Parts: sequence; C-alpha cells; structure tokens
Amino acid sequence: MKKLLTGNEAIARGAYEAGCLVATAYPGTPSTEILENISSYEEIYSEWSTNEKVALEVGAGASIAGARSLVAMKHVGLNVAADPLFTIAYEGVNGGLIVITADEPGMHSSQNEQDNRLFAPHAKVAMVEPSDSQECKDFVKHAFEISETYDTPVLFKVTTRVCHSKGVVELGERIDVGIKEYVKDTKKYIMVPANSKAKHIEIETDRLPRLREYSNNSPLNRIEWNDKKIGIITSGASYLHAKEVFGDTVSYLKVGFSYPLPDKLFKEFSNEVDKLYVIEENEPYMEQFIKAMGIECIGKEIFSVCGEINPQIIREAMLGEKVEDTHKLDLEVSSRPPALCAGCPHRGIFYALSKHKNKVVVTSDIGCYTLGAMPPLGMGDTVICMGAGITAGIGFDKVNQMADREKKVFGFVGDSTFFHSGMTGLVNAVYNKSNMVVVILDNRITAMTGHQQNPGTGKNISGIEAPMIDIEGLVKAIGVKEENIRVIDPYKMDENINAVKDALQATDPFVIITKQPCALIKDVQKARRGLHCQVNQDKCRKCKTCLRIGCPAISMKDNVVSMDTSLCNGCTVCLQVCPFNAIESFGKEVE
Repeated sequence: MKKLLTGNEAIARGAYEAGCLVATAYPGTPSTEILENISSYEEIYSEWSTNEKVALEVGAGASIAGARSLVAMKHVGLNVAADPLFTIAYEGVNGGLIVITADEPGMHSSQNEQDNRLFAPHAKVAMVEPSDSQECKDFVKHAFEISETYDTPVLFKVTTRVCHSKGVVELGERIDVGIKEYVKDTKKYIMVPANSKAKHIEIETDRLPRLREYSNNSPLNRIEWNDKKIGIITSGASYLHAKEVFGDTVSYLKVGFSYPLPDKLFKEFSNEVDKLYVIEENEPYMEQFIKAMGIECIGKEIFSVCGEINPQIIREAMLGEKVEDTHKLDLEVSSRPPALCAGCPHRGIFYALSKHKNKVVVTSDIGCYTLGAMPPLGMGDTVICMGAGITAGIGFDKVNQMADREKKVFGFVGDSTFFHSGMTGLVNAVYNKSNMVVVILDNRITAMTGHQQNPGTGKNISGIEAPMIDIEGLVKAIGVKEENIRVIDPYKMDENINAVKDALQATDPFVIITKQPCALIKDVQKARRGLHCQVNQDKCRKCKTCLRIGCPAISMKDNVVSMDTSLCNGCTVCLQVCPFNAIESFGKEVE
C-alpha cells in the first residue's frame, strides 16, 4: 500500500516497521511530529522526556537492555544530548539505537544554524541522511541494522525540507525483532578509563574501518551515471534540488550514508567526470573531505554556508541564470511583526515590568515569551539557549554587583523549559546567592512547539492522566524562601504590579510564577469564546495606553482605537491599563 507522508511521518512509520520498541524525544521544530506520530503506534513505548539529554539516556538504557530504540530532537537539542552521545558511542548498543537530529538550515524558528553532520566524526558514530519521505522510512530500517551490525549508535540527519515535505511512501509490514538478551558486560557498558581507553582503540582500529568499507559498498550511497561533463556529489534535500535543475543531464553521486564518507566511491566518481561540484547545505562537510583527498572540486566558492539551498540558487550559481519570480501577487500583504498572541497570559507581567525598563535587565529564554522583547513591550536583553534565561541572569547579576550597577536582573523561563534545564539554574542561583528574580511563565503546556504535554500539565504524550509536578513546591524545595515566592494570575494587573514591586526590593533569589493556560489551548478557546472587550468611543481619549501592551487585537486607524473581537479572548489586561475606563468587557466564560 502507498501513502502520502511527510518525512517525519515516514520516520515514525519506519520505526514501527523496523520493530522499534522505545521512542523518546523533546519537542522542537522541525522534529516534533516524529514522536507525535510514533506515539500512535501502541507497539512502541513513547515519551516526551524532560530534555534531550534525558531522552538519549532513556533510549540508550533501552538499547542496552535489548530493545530497538529511537531518540528524536532538533539540531540544538543534540548539543544538550552531546554528553551521553559521546560515551554511548564508545559503549555501543545491544538493540539498535537511532539518534535523529533535525537540522534547520535557514533558521526558520531556531537561534542558530549549526550543521550537525559534524557531530558524527566528532563522536565517531555512523550517520545516514535521507532525501525524501520514502528514504526516511527505508533508512530507519537500514539504520537499525547498521547500528546492530557495527555496534554503534546511528546519527540520523534530516532537515526542515525533508521533515515537512510530503512524498509517496510504499508501506511495509512490521517485523517483530523482540527484545535481545541482556548480558552483563562491564567492559562494554561501564566507561571507567581502563575500559574506555580500550574501547577508543577498538573504535579507531576496527569499527570505523569496517564502517568505511560499508560506506563504499552501501546501497545508501549510489552513483547515477549520465553525461560525464559534470559530476555532482550531494546529499539530503540538495540532491532533489540538483535533480530539479539538471534532471538526467549530469552524473550524480548521492550520499545517503555520510559517516564515514565513501572515499573509494569519491575517487571512482571524480576520475570519470570532467568537472566536479559538491552541493551541500551549510558547512563544506563533504567538500573538505574530498579536497583533503587531493580531488579538485567546486563547492563553497559558489554556494553560501548560510541558509538553505534551492533550485534557483543552484541554477544561478552553476549556470549563471537569474530566475525571475514567476509567482507575483497582485496584493500587498500587510506587514505583521511577530508579537505575543491576543489574550496571551504572558503579556501582563511583561507590561508591569516595562514600567521599570530603566531599572531592570531581562535575560530571556527559548519559547513564546521571547516575543516579550518585541516592541512595544521591549522586555529582553539576551536570549542564548534553553535554561539560560536563569543562568545567564546569574552571571549578569554578579557583574552588576561588581560594577555597582543597580539594575535588577529578571530571568524569564517557561514551564516546559523550567523542567528542561531551568531547575538546575535556579539551584545555582540559590546556592551561589544570586539576588536575581526568576519569572516562571506557567501556561500549562509546551506552547511554542505546538502544545505538547510536559511534567507540569498532568497528562502524558497520549493525553492520559499523569502525575503533575508542582512548580511552586519544587521552587520551595530548591531553597527559595517562601516569602520570596509569588504565585499570581497574570490576567490581574494588580497582582503583576505588586509582584514586580516586591521583586525589585528583594535581596535574595525571588521567584514569580504566573499561572494561566495558553490562550490557544482548544479547551481554553472554547471556554473563553463568549468573552471579549470593546472600546467605548465616547470615553476614549486616544491616549494610546492600551496600544502599549502590544495586543494584536487592538489597533488604531484614522485616529480611532478599535478592538478585533474575533481575536480578543477577554483577558482584560487592556481594560485594566486604560486610564479613562474606555474599555469594557462583555460576556462570560462558557461552562
């Protein structure tokens, strides 16, 4: 049977067909849908782990116990999981272990554009790269076999275009590989120096040479001979882009097994073609290897390391053909700068803090609340990575004290991010006597990646009831004094204002927990659909105070302030900041 699947759906199907038994992940674009789809297969135990390191460690434990296991994350997540990855590479596997890294050339929703192919030689693990949905499914099955044959985790590298593009996929039946016997082997699974030294030598002298030989003979690496005036070595989505431009007029070496790279195949191919190009996104990973072999090729001289590659870029770089945009619109699309959603529960605390802009520094984190840095709220000085909303704040606070700066540091973090890597930051703040303020924005969901459950929501990945971790209780247990904790309703401006006021005066670690569910949760939308605010034009003085909260439901045109009631969910933050009582609320929450 054939089915139209995205790459992420196909990866999930591949895991099912390959007899995978355990799958873990932390959500992150463009990888999120992999685990969401795997969780629909009841044969596979699936979980949202608290972070990528935990996910990989759970997957590794399951692999050692004998089950085929898959772990998924976005590219920056692999940085978090790098610690276990490098040691699991030494230990090897029992049941096959696949680690999916979903890279994002072009940074559509990420803080950097790293090329995680470089992790494979650094960690010394095998790597595969599918180009389309069919390969996503098939390569998962290959990857499990490679993992078990060569006793190595396999890095499974995909990109946004591969994850989210759809293609026809031939489905197969699930194979039942069962659970392998676990045999205690301390030399293999306990990496104390005496064992790890031996393992390192074994990897260099045995595993990698055998993998290199496999790479040169792997069905995942193939040559397509056509006209030999031009030869192209490529991989991933770049292969499809090159095929769109040149079709069958040039020859290709398509690399699907990309660590170790196929040196003999590169030589064979380059010897036959007149001019050799390497087309790959981001870093010159293959190009540098080929040039180090003494083979002349053209790559990053004409292709940028920044952003995605597409057929237009290839056509212009290799053929010098400028392509006019043939899909012009006769409409001018309105400019829509990114902003917190209408009714977002984060708006109130940001607005309250914005009244003290000159007295505070805001270290933000990865999540919807990063948008608090956008005008008119403008509450954000730094964004680094998950968890750094707190830890960067500690560093900022220490230097502020050294320099006798009086600015108070407020570190923002979401509920899922707090469980991911925020807790250790708060422990550090308490232990090292920082007097920063940590604001935990608990909107009862992992919002930015599409509403995944987390340990604070009370549900697991299947929506089944699960223990709900109490954030306030955790904060107290970590050591924040009870008098320095405020749990507030962020829709109530007096609670926001008073919490910020108390925090500014604190001399110890201070925590504000805002609790209101994300305005886009379906049940919330259903319950609040009868609520909205409206501007009383007779009372409105056009002072624009309501516009300063940055709510996209409020606008001013032709000197008239108006409310888009189709967006408004009646949070009433605008009503509370209006100095002339010109905004009124209507309706009531639906039971």
